Amino acid sequence: MEHSPVTTNPLIIMMINMTVVFIVLVVLMYLIKLIHFIDPTKEPEVKEASEEEEPLVAVKSATASAPEPAPVVEEGIKPEVIAAITAAIAAYGFAGQVKAVHIINHEGTPWRAAAKFNNNLQRK
Repeated sequence: MEHSPVTTNPLIIMMINMTVVFIVLVVLMYLIKLIHFIDPTKEPEVKEASEEEEPLVAVKSATASAPEPAPVVEEGIKPEVIAAITAAIAAYGFAGQVKAVHIINHEGTPWRAAAKFNNNLQRK
């Protein structure tokens, strides 16, 4: 008895394979979430008890009690850059306050080396 394939249509084979791959990916996603949920190595979250918890707000009202000190800024950093850095930090989930912004020396960093390498390639 000769055995023939169910289908030879490449589109149907592709759709079956893609469906299997996505089902496996979804199963892996939920498996990873389950592992994170029951992870015995993570430390329990300890919430600091404070008398008054202030909700996070982007702009405080004008009747705020004590004005907060402005962040320490080096010369040459524009306020727009400070606002963008602060917004990026807040978007990442940091609930604190930006106290200082400093320009660091990029000499000898991998980013600097990559930039020099790219500039040398463009000149050739």
